[in-house]
Order: sequence, then C-alpha cells, then structure tokens
Amino acid sequence: MYHAESWQEKLRLFLRILWPIMITQISLSMMNLVDTIMAGQVGTNDLAGVAIGASIWSPVFTGMNGITLAITPIIAHYLGRKEEHKIHNAVMQGIYLAFIIALLIIVAGQFVVPFVLNIMDLDPSVSHIAKHYLLGLSFGVIPLFISNVLRNFYDGQGLTRITMFITVIAIPFNVFFNYSLIFGKFGLPQLGGIGAGYATAFTYWIILFASIYMLFKVEKMRRYHIFVDWVKPSLNAFKEQLKIGIPIGLSIFFEVSIFSVVTLLIGAMFSTTIIAANQIVISFTSLIFMIPLSLSMALTIVVGFSVGGHKLEAAKQYSFLGVLSGIGVLLIAAVFMLFFREGIAGWYSTDPEVISYAGRLFLIAILYQLSDGAQAGLQGVLRGYKDVQLPFFIAFVSYWILGIPIGYLLARFTDLGPFGLWIGISIGLTGAAVGFLIRLRINYRRERRAAMMVS
Repeated sequence: MYHAESWQEKLRLFLRILWPIMITQISLSMMNLVDTIMAGQVGTNDLAGVAIGASIWSPVFTGMNGITLAITPIIAHYLGRKEEHKIHNAVMQGIYLAFIIALLIIVAGQFVVPFVLNIMDLDPSVSHIAKHYLLGLSFGVIPLFISNVLRNFYDGQGLTRITMFITVIAIPFNVFFNYSLIFGKFGLPQLGGIGAGYATAFTYWIILFASIYMLFKVEKMRRYHIFVDWVKPSLNAFKEQLKIGIPIGLSIFFEVSIFSVVTLLIGAMFSTTIIAANQIVISFTSLIFMIPLSLSMALTIVVGFSVGGHKLEAAKQYSFLGVLSGIGVLLIAAVFMLFFREGIAGWYSTDPEVISYAGRLFLIAILYQLSDGAQAGLQGVLRGYKDVQLPFFIAFVSYWILGIPIGYLLARFTDLGPFGLWIGISIGLTGAAVGFLIRLRINYRRERRAAMMVS
C-alpha cells in the first residue's frame, strides 16, 4: 500500500483494494443464499427454520466478529507510521482473543438457544430445524473466528485479493456440502434445512486451512512469522484490541440485530408463510448490502492508512469517494428490486402465497436502501480514524431506541402488520446515517485544528 497523491491515483488504489473485498463479501453472502434457497426447495418449514436459526446466529456472529475487526485499523495505522515490527504481536494476540470468544459463544449457545426458541412458541417442526441448524453450525465457530482474524490481517495491509481467493475457493465446497446434506446425496444423510448448518461449519474449516496455508505460501506473509514465533497471551494487548473492537462489534451487533429481531418478532406474531417471505427479503437485501459493506471495509483501510501517515486531506477525499459510491450503488439496486421483486422471490420459493407477500415486503425494504448505504460508508470512515466509541452510542440510540420500538408499535397497534417493522428499520438506519455524518464533520474540524497547531 502507498500514499496516493492525485485523485486518479487514489481512485486506482481504492478500487484495487475494494474489488477483492467486494467479491469476498458477496461470496460469503452467497453461502447464506445457498442455505436459504436449498432449504426453501425442501419446504416452507425448512425455510422458516433456517430463517429463525440464521436470525439468532447472525447478530451474535457479526457482533462478536466485529471485535476482530480491530485488527484492520490497528495494522493500517502501524503501516502508515512504518511500525511493521508491531504487527506480529497484534495478530497473534488477536488469534488468542478470537479463540476465547468462540469458546464463550459455543458454551453460551447451549443455554441461550433453547430458551429463545421456547419463548417464541414456534411450530414444533420449525423450532426443531432451527435448533439443530445452529447445533451443526456450532462446529465451525472456532475456525470461523480465527480465520477472520487472518482475513483482517491480510486486508489491513491492502492484500485483499488473498481473502478473495480463499473465499471464492470455498463456495463450491459450500454448495456441495449443502446439496449433499440437505437432500441426502452421495451416501450422506438427508437432513433438510438442518444440513445447511453442518455444511456451513465444514466450509468454515476449509476457509481456516486455506487462510493458514497462505501465511506460508505468500512471501510477504512469511516475514511476520504467524504461527511460527509464538508469544504469550497478553492482557494489555487484549485490552487494546477490545477498546477498539468492542464498540465496533456492538455497533455492528445493533445494526444486524434489528433485522434478526424483526424476524424473531414476525416469528412470534405472524404465520409461517410471513416468516418465509420475510427471510427472502432479508436474504436478498443482505446480499445487495455486501457492496456498501465492502466499500465500508475498504474505507477503513485507506482512511486508516492515510490518518496513520498524517495525510488528512487524502482521508477526506477517500471518504467522499466511498460514501457517495455506496449510496449510488444502492439507488440502482432499489430500482432493480422495484421492478423484479416477485421474480426475485421466485428464486427462493415455489409457494405462490410466499412469493406474493415477499414482493410486497420488498416495496418497504427499498425505503431503507439509501440510508443503509450511507451509514455503512460513514461507519467505515470513522473506524479508519479509530473513532468507535461515540458511533457505538449513535448506533444504539438509532437502532434500538428509535427503530425497533417504532417498528414494534406500528406492527402491533396499526394495520401495517409486518410492514410496520420494516418502516421502523428505515427510521433507525436514517437516524444512524445522520448521526455518523455529524460525528464525521466534528472529526474533520478537530483534525484540521490539530494539524494547524502542529504547523
């Protein structure tokens, strides 16, 4: 990675970092897409069971995994300050921390999952599928978290093509395992929607092995001696990463969890058909969101590198470039969903009632697309500045004080039904985008004053 000077150089560098991240994120989302589509071909109960299981797992995974995202700005700042000698210890401590987090999730899941499913009062078949889907997935939690530390290690150096290569290789395995375990092919048991959980776990192990292999295969990686020179776990190092990672993780958790809470509330308040339709909309919009999310991750890298090297004007230019691109992409996606919403739903289910209801939900989902793109990009910029604590509070207030309560009230006490929950999501995401923008403007002014005082 290097400090680009002109707008053209910045655009080339940004795109060079961005496109592998985008392919990686879309590939990861495709795994969830495969789970959903294949489970939907088995039956509506399997689709609903996977939807409930994924909705419980998704905020936990993304929130806890957000802690490991601290590695990206830490490494970007080290590189910007030419302190490469500190990277080995940061990565090894991140691996230890990821292992501890994964163990805690597995243990906690044994108690939390049955409790959550019991209070939802689901159809027994849907509850059984959701529970055992999560049980199968739990076998892949440890490799998933460790491999994500390595991914952030690669990405923090701008070597985003490595993680793209690993993820693209994993997709065929995921499809094969899903097909084999869901439908009982190649001598394996027919598990229906439950098989998607085990298939995903097996895929996470493949990703971990490939990530470790690249540490020794790529010359630039070998010099850091990851998994060669072992260091003792350090509480101080854990604190440094947690100080950055916990606010990032909680911010992501609060955002992702609003979609999961919507699914869980719909599961508790409405029919299996509406659960399945809601999952279709969430699955597809999550796939589209991988583009602004990729822009956000690329922004964290280039902004962090620029801020670490005291290139504040460059950081500002990257911010405009990334945030406006995210809004533009989701504007195009919103138009696409408007015209092809029922055709998209038909990819997931053959049930006419499910397809019709999903098409109506897509109309509401379109509302939050632009706000979602804006807030994702702005969060990426703020993380590049290592500004994570106040954005966490902005996210909490926007999603949980505004979005969820308003959505619940609209769904419960008006004729909007499940549409009210989606309107609440739109309000929450818009509030977050406005709050992040205000915070970023404050950051710009503070950094400018600091630079003037130094000069």
